[in-house]
Amino acid sequence: MPTLPTEHLFELIHRKRQVLVQLREVGQRQSELISGGEVTTLLSLLAAKQRLLAALQLTEGQLAPYRDEDPAARVWSSPARRNECATESAECRQLLAEVVQLERECEAAMLARRDATAAQLQQAQPARAAAGAYAQNRRPALPLSALPEFPGALSGGLNLVSD
Repeated sequence: MPTLPTEHLFELIHRKRQVLVQLREVGQRQSELISGGEVTTLLSLLAAKQRLLAALQLTEGQLAPYRDEDPAARVWSSPARRNECATESAECRQLLAEVVQLERECEAAMLARRDATAAQLQQAQPARAAAGAYAQNRRPALPLSALPEFPGALSGGLNLVSD
């Protein structure tokens, strides 16, 4: 018996759901890393996320021909399979909404972190400028050899007895 096109549709919807689940997990981890300021680990995670986004884009491209079809005209192996596909498709919509929300939250957190860092740098700038000004106006310390000699100063101190 030949494979129905709806079986391929189901496989694509199922693959899309799996990728979206992974993207949600990556988004949650991304949020944790942003909160913890773990930039190096975050960059590695974003590279993995990029691969998942590419897989999602590929799957979406493969789903494109099915979007033009009339869903009622599709032939399914059973009503249960059709319901299973519809359920997974609804889960995909929910997962996508969660992934988008996580992305917005991560973006807001990164912007807040960037602004806080910029504010810290702004506060540090006047301190650096003041330190630089002090350094320019500071007289160099005289070496001990440049100090005038006082007779008897190093040989036992000052004689305070009057004659």
